[in-house]
Amino acid sequence: MKSPFSSPSRLRLWEAALFLAFGLTLTAGVWASASEAALAGQVLRLHVIANSDSEADQARKLLVRDAVLSRASQLLDGADDRQSAEAALAPHLDELAQAGADALARTGNHDPVAVTLADQWFPTKEYDGFSLPAGQYRALRVTIGAGEGRNWWCVVFPPLCLASVAEESVETAAEGVLSENQVALITGRDGGYVLKFKLIEWWEELVKGLGG
Repeated sequence: MKSPFSSPSRLRLWEAALFLAFGLTLTAGVWASASEAALAGQVLRLHVIANSDSEADQARKLLVRDAVLSRASQLLDGADDRQSAEAALAPHLDELAQAGADALARTGNHDPVAVTLADQWFPTKEYDGFSLPAGQYRALRVTIGAGEGRNWWCVVFPPLCLASVAEESVETAAEGVLSENQVALITGRDGGYVLKFKLIEWWEELVKGLGG
């Protein structure tokens, strides 16, 4: 009995279907990569790493976060894009670290605090009112003591971390920095953002796995 896939016409149909699937996957992947790259190019993330996972160190992590964010927000006054934000912070990394260390000292703790600017990978993350896709971002990295505790991630520019605290909308905080489409993507206003972020994460993982 002949296989139903043995005729040339059926083979051509299967080949066409495979090429179509490949084309759609490639197109979706290119969109995902472009979307993540465009968004990553506009934001400066914040990554705070606690000394340990103890309850006390996790509480201190939040105190350091608040102190660093408070000083950083002053330094970022007038910044209108990620590059100018980074340029405003770069000369003051020691000052930001000292702000964090001072916050610790007020609790009687004297763990060292280090602040750097670095490129690093972030997973997909949901915050209050918005989400960000996985990918490679520029980040203000704050390491407390041994840096072996749980992380705290957010966005230092535009000031999305502080938007909910100040009862300010994400749209207002991102105004002039992110496009309307980017705001719609991270807030879910365009619908289906979870699927889109999963696609971005899948594509990035595929590219990493292939050594891209």
